Amino acid sequence: MLVKTYCAAVNGLDVTTVTIEVSLTKGVMFRMTGLGDTAVREGRDRMAAALVNNGYLFPNADITVNMAPADLRKEGSGFDLPLAIGVLAASKQIEPVGLDRIMLVGELGLDGALQPVKGALPIAMRAKADGFVALVVPQQNVREAAVVEGIRVYGMSQMKEVISMITGQERFQPVSVDTRKEFYDQQYSTELDYADVRGQQQVKRALEVAAAGGHNLIMVGPPGSGKSMMAKRLPSILPPLTLAESLETTQIHSVAGKMPRGLSLIAQRPFRAPHHTISEVALVGGGLNPQPGEISLAHNGVLFADELPEFSKTTLEVLRQPLEDRRITISRNKYTLEFPCSFMFVASMNPCPCGYYGDPTHHCVCSPGQIQRYMNKISGPLLDRIDIQCEIMPVPFEDISKAAPGEPSSAIRERVIKARAIQAERFRPYEGIHCNAQMTERMIHLFAEPDANGMNILRTAMDRFSLSARAYSRILKVARTIADLDGSERVEVHHLAEAIGYRMLDRGDWAERGSLS
Repeated sequence: MLVKTYCAAVNGLDVTTVTIEVSLTKGVMFRMTGLGDTAVREGRDRMAAALVNNGYLFPNADITVNMAPADLRKEGSGFDLPLAIGVLAASKQIEPVGLDRIMLVGELGLDGALQPVKGALPIAMRAKADGFVALVVPQQNVREAAVVEGIRVYGMSQMKEVISMITGQERFQPVSVDTRKEFYDQQYSTELDYADVRGQQQVKRALEVAAAGGHNLIMVGPPGSGKSMMAKRLPSILPPLTLAESLETTQIHSVAGKMPRGLSLIAQRPFRAPHHTISEVALVGGGLNPQPGEISLAHNGVLFADELPEFSKTTLEVLRQPLEDRRITISRNKYTLEFPCSFMFVASMNPCPCGYYGDPTHHCVCSPGQIQRYMNKISGPLLDRIDIQCEIMPVPFEDISKAAPGEPSSAIRERVIKARAIQAERFRPYEGIHCNAQMTERMIHLFAEPDANGMNILRTAMDRFSLSARAYSRILKVARTIADLDGSERVEVHHLAEAIGYRMLDRGDWAERGSLS
C-alpha cells in the first residue's frame, strides 16, 4: 500500500515542501531514498522504537520510503513524525483523514515524545503558501509557528496525540498568537540604558550619530574606560524593529535554532558579541550542515567585536564584503546559500598592546613601533568601512561620584527616530536604501555634497591625513547624518568638521602622539 505524508526541508532560509511516500510490499527490507543526511536516515530507528513503545507494530514488510523531490538535500530530524504516520497508515494500523491537507514536522523520542525542530517559522510560512490547512509541530515550537496567520497550527507533545487528531478520535484547538500585540508589548522593553553611563558625553554623541545613520563604529581606549558598557546599550537607542524586520530576524534565528524558549517573535534588535576566538565559518555561516553565522544572527541589529585586534586577521577580512553588500553568499561543493546580514558593526580596542597609551593615570610601556604593529593587525580596507572612529578615556573617580545620571536612552532614541524618519522620506524612491550608511556614490553627490567652504575643509583634511577615497565617502555620509540630527537640509561646515573628527585612526601621527587628544 502507498501512503503520502508531507513535511518540509529547510536549506538556509529557503523551505521546500517534501512529500514522504511510504510503500509496503512483501519482504523484510527497509529502503530510504531522497538524499537524506545521517539524522534523516537514523530516523528509521527512532521511529521503530517509538511505534513499539506506544503499542504499535513496526511492520514486518518490505518498506520503501521516498522523499520527493529526490534531488534535494534533506537534513535534520524533523522528518521522524511524518515518516511514522506514513508507516502506520501504510500498514493499516491507523486510518487517517485528510493527510493531504496537513503538514507534519517533529523529531521523535524513543517513547514517542515530540522534540523541537529548527525552522518552525519559515516552515509554517511555506505550509501556508502551498495551501495546507493545518500544521502540526512539537509543543516547544508552536508559538513560533503560530505567528503565521491563515493556517491552523497545532502543538503536540506526543505521537499519540497526533494520531488521535488525524484519525478524528480527539479534537484539538489550534494555537493562536496575537502577533501585533506581542510585538508591540515587547518592542520597547530593555534592561540597559544610557542613563547608567556617567560622563563620556563625546562618545555618547558618536554613538547617537552612528545609530541615527546606521553607521559602523569603533571605540579606542584603555581598559576600564567603558567601551563594552557603551556598546551593549546601543540597541536601546536604535529605532524599534518594524513588524517586517521582526519576522525576517525571527526566521533567521528560527533556522539557526536560536529562538528563546516560549518566544514567538524577536521584537528587539539583536546584539551579538562573538568571542575573538571565533572561526570564519561561525562568523559568516556555512558548515557541514549549513547554518547562519553571527553576522546573519545580527541582521537588523548590532554585531559587536570586543578587542578587535585579538581576532584572527583572516577572520576579520571576511567581514569586508558583507559590510558592503549586506548579504553573504556561502558557496560550497554541495550547496550555495544566501543569508541577509544588514547589521551595524561596532568594535572596541585598546590603543596599544599594554592598553595604556595616552592614559593619564597609567604609564604606557609600548614603543611607537609596537603600537604601529598592533594597529596594523586591522587592515586599512576594513578600517575604511568603519564610518566613525572615536576615542574614549576613563572617567576619573571624582567625576563619576559627582556626575548626575546620564541622559536616558529614550530621549536619545527620540532624536534618532526623527533623523531616521527624515532619511526614510529622502530615500523613499530608492529600493533597499533606508539610512545614510547605505547611500551609493551617486546619492552622496545628490544629498551630501557640501558647499565651497565645506569642500575646502574636506580637501585639507584629505591631504593632511592621507585619507582614502572610501574615507571621503564615509565622512560625507556621517556629515549628512549629523545634519539630519540638526534638522538641516544642507551639510554645513560644522557638520563636516564633526564628521572629520570621527576619522582619528586615519591620522598618520597616531603612534607618535603623546596622548589621545
